[in-house]
Amino acid sequence: MQSVIDPDEAELVRRIARGDRAAFDELYRRTSPWLAVRLRRRCADDDVIAEVLQETYLAVWRAAGSYAGSVTAGSAVGWLWTIAANRLVDAFRRRARHERVPTIALVETTAPAAEDEVMANRVDQNLEQALLRLPPELRQVLQAMVLDDLSVRQTAVLLGMPEGTVKTRARRARIALREALS
Repeated sequence: MQSVIDPDEAELVRRIARGDRAAFDELYRRTSPWLAVRLRRRCADDDVIAEVLQETYLAVWRAAGSYAGSVTAGSAVGWLWTIAANRLVDAFRRRARHERVPTIALVETTAPAAEDEVMANRVDQNLEQALLRLPPELRQVLQAMVLDDLSVRQTAVLLGMPEGTVKTRARRARIALREALS
């Protein structure tokens, strides 16, 4: 094994792909505090954050080879954040499925019409399906700009691509969603 004094995160991921447990521990030590803070900005439930962190690093251990073998993967930290953001969305979806509780209007005395509930669920399902049908590179940009509320420049840095590419992919994603939902 090569001895590198202070390997960057991409090198750590390449080592993890070869089964290096010490590299995994180092990546976790470096990135988990930052990742937890970022996740807490989107979710206040510590149990969900802990679950997402565990799932994220398990995915990193299992999928490090796919990152390490990709020439166009972008930054390792961006790759890690994409995994975590996807796991957080999955956790929200699981929670929503398990907690399908009818909403109670505090001011209104009448329940929403059955048609309204059906339409709301249908819109949610249609949007979810449209998002899932987007190519991964478009979905990644959309997640960074919408879910993470990042600017074009921040998204470009996070994903390791030119700003023009981010703008193009964001536009293509919006057009594809608009078409899918019309």
